[in-house]
Amino acid sequence: MSVPQVFEVAIGLILVYYILGSIISLVTQWINEFFETRGKALERYLIKIVGDKKIGDFLNLPQLQALRPIRYKNMFSVFGAITEPKKIEKIPVSTLVDAYFDMAGLTANQEVNLLQLAELIDKLPDSEGKRAFISWINQGVTTMEDLRKRTTAYFTGMLEQAAATFRSNARSFVIVLSIGITVLFGTDSIQLAKTLWTNAELRTLAVAKAEVVAAQEGSIASIDDLIRELSDLTIRIGWWHTEHPAAGATVMDWLLFIVLKVIGLGLTAAAVSQGSSFWYDLLKKITSPATSSSSSKSSDGSSSSSSSSSG
Repeated sequence: MSVPQVFEVAIGLILVYYILGSIISLVTQWINEFFETRGKALERYLIKIVGDKKIGDFLNLPQLQALRPIRYKNMFSVFGAITEPKKIEKIPVSTLVDAYFDMAGLTANQEVNLLQLAELIDKLPDSEGKRAFISWINQGVTTMEDLRKRTTAYFTGMLEQAAATFRSNARSFVIVLSIGITVLFGTDSIQLAKTLWTNAELRTLAVAKAEVVAAQEGSIASIDDLIRELSDLTIRIGWWHTEHPAAGATVMDWLLFIVLKVIGLGLTAAAVSQGSSFWYDLLKKITSPATSSSSSKSSDGSSSSSSSSSG
């Protein structure tokens, strides 16, 4: 078995996984921005902190309003450049602490005794944030400095939970979308490997394109560019290119075909769901040694030539 041939087949498969993964990443980004999924995940945790009744007033504080990202109003707004502020997606923990202290009236009352502090906190609407403050006071926290430290640690954890919730939701969506794209395109890893194995010209083209992709430093192309790259490989992707058993095939032949097709599609879906960045990094690691090796050979050859010339 030829090791270079196996190496080239692997590069071809990785390149296909990278392109499909990039398409899924772009679609996922569009959907997340359109439905504001990151902002909604963060808002759920902000409601836990300040309560349902105060969330509107809290989000309208100037320091939080300034964090709202500006994007197109809808998918058609790109033609008229119509933009609007969207839901907040990220908040520095220090800004969140300052905003909460402003809402609670603690910023203007830096020097308060225990009774005054309890009265201010009692005015807050029922929420996890209020209960946390009451718990800290019962534990003996009476100074603004200690209260701010506890609040900072608490809000840091809540923001991390919000980010983890968004990542989990996004990961689930990527897996579902990977399965959908794989089934839609009929991208069978086993068939792809066979095609690459039997076509030396296609393997050479795949390696050349992989080196070009690896040299792009992770730049994200448009979906049109990615699909064009995929079609330029001339790999037969799609259900209409599926190699069915020949006429007169037995039931066992068809059963084996179905089992291999399911395995091939499953391998593709699992691979693509790893994300384009995973396959890009792997592609860069695999192609870099080859590039470095050829460069060193070239430089060695130049050195030999110059030595013989001088001799």
